[in-house]
Amino acid sequence: MLLEGKNFPAFDPDKQGTQLSTQPSPPELAAEFSRLRADSLQALSRIQPSDLGRKARHQELGIVTMGEMVHEWAGHDLNHTVQAERAIMQPFIRGCGPWQNYFSDHLARTDK
Repeated sequence: MLLEGKNFPAFDPDKQGTQLSTQPSPPELAAEFSRLRADSLQALSRIQPSDLGRKARHQELGIVTMGEMVHEWAGHDLNHTVQAERAIMQPFIRGCGPWQNYFSDHLARTDK
């Protein structure tokens, strides 16, 4: 929509995100993440430097530029990588005995 200069609505992941009917296995999740990342990279490859200044109105944020959206997209994508890394770390951290305190910032909260 930004490339076309069209206004666009906010995204509500609870209402618009993919609703899973089954719990995918870790390899299935990794394959889907890889596919979505490839799709994202293909979409990004179509953006030219001259497109970065294009503007549109976002329903919640007001006027935004393509450059700002690309930065948000990259940060959001990298955040998923951080989340996956922390999930993978959990069994190792929980099994390291007295060293576990060194990882307090990386432990998943189970008291929620």
